[in-house]
Amino acid sequence: MENDISIEEYLHGKSILVTGSTGYLAKIFVEKVLRIQPEVKRIYLLIRAPSEVTAAQRLETDVVSKDLFRILRDVHGDSFGSFISLKVIPIAGNTAHVNIGVDDSCVREKLFNELDVIVHSAATTSFDERYDIALSTNTFGAKNVLEFSKKCVKLGMLLHVSTAFVGGEKEGLILERPFGMGEALHGTSTIDIYKERTLVETKLKELEDNGATNEGKAVFMKELGLQRARSFGWPNTYSFTKAMAEMLLGNLKDQVPLVIVRPSVVTSTYVEPFPGWIENTRTIDAVIIPYALGKMKCFLGDPDGILDMIPGDMVVNAMLKILSTHFLRSSQHSIYHLCSSLRNPTTISNLVAWSYLYFSDHPLVGKDGNVIKVPRLLLNIHYKVPLQVFYILNFALCHLYNAKYKKLNKQYHYAKTVALLYKPYTTFKGRFDDSSSEWFRACTSKGDPKEKLYYPYVEDIKWESYFMTVHIPAVIKYLMK
Repeated sequence: MENDISIEEYLHGKSILVTGSTGYLAKIFVEKVLRIQPEVKRIYLLIRAPSEVTAAQRLETDVVSKDLFRILRDVHGDSFGSFISLKVIPIAGNTAHVNIGVDDSCVREKLFNELDVIVHSAATTSFDERYDIALSTNTFGAKNVLEFSKKCVKLGMLLHVSTAFVGGEKEGLILERPFGMGEALHGTSTIDIYKERTLVETKLKELEDNGATNEGKAVFMKELGLQRARSFGWPNTYSFTKAMAEMLLGNLKDQVPLVIVRPSVVTSTYVEPFPGWIENTRTIDAVIIPYALGKMKCFLGDPDGILDMIPGDMVVNAMLKILSTHFLRSSQHSIYHLCSSLRNPTTISNLVAWSYLYFSDHPLVGKDGNVIKVPRLLLNIHYKVPLQVFYILNFALCHLYNAKYKKLNKQYHYAKTVALLYKPYTTFKGRFDDSSSEWFRACTSKGDPKEKLYYPYVEDIKWESYFMTVHIPAVIKYLMK
């Protein structure tokens, strides 16, 4: 459209605050902004740290020293350090606290007056996180960021990073629609988010009064999170607390220019700054890694289950496109699914097949120096029936095969644990509607090579090639060192 400006033009002179800045997606975002627009005014990184000194140390060790920044480092050469010092400002804080943990009033006032954009990506992404931690970080952390945003006098956008799986385990087409306040997935009850916080506080006090150990508290809080999530229709604590965050944001935003992005499973970079950068174990890597090490011979999942994933750089490209164009148009869209299942779906069975092909041709070497031979990864219940038969046989033969039975039993329970945790993603039957993103596509020239850098044309991805030449090698290089 004629009123559009380029992403570089939009970023010129802007001040941006990024939460969760030591996380995977945030780092990709920061690197890309610095690479494509060195004239960005400032990028403030909210870093969980007790002091500014510690925050600065974490900026170095957890962000700019990463291999992700090697292209930028090559571009600036000896001046890389001074460039980062000028453009990237670490701030000690914590989104779980009021004022996002920024205690210095002078720093707060500076941010209130200067910020153009806030990108909120801070979250705990463990599916079975302690409920107290997930609630304070994912749910009320988002509320704290919103309240902070309301004080920013020139804020152009609060961009909140959620997850496509806030919709639970629905089948069919999943729409880009907001949650109503307190809306439960099963529709039979209402969530009182503030009472959830009170429940956590009450349970923690009871545990304390009863002399519970730290380990006991952790176990209880993990179980409580899963119990509360499932009681309202969510499969795990992560998706439940992220959904409640969206509810609070939608209900309390007032005049804050809020946009929510919902990426699906975020994987290694596809193109930028180079193919195959990854950090921390992503959802699908919990299958790839143990399989490559010979620790998993079976995976409990639906062979036809939809594997919805999107490379990290494509998510960031979409975020930048949203920042630069969303409020220049009369769109009413406020939620964007960043996904692949509608336009370029693949399946769990493909992941299994590609993993076998890769590690058959490129086997790893174990600590004992021997090559790890991987079997064909069986999908579905592989151990359960053979395990029961083997138990009877072992008993009949006076426990002659005790060691073999115990090994098989251990492998079964490991596979079962992984499968239950990742079940919402390995038996998924839904497709995510991406009408909001299609709105961008309709007015973007696909033939323009520059535009292609800024928009995720997920239908162009050849998933087998991506897995075999980009993602699995990235997992080996960065996650299995």
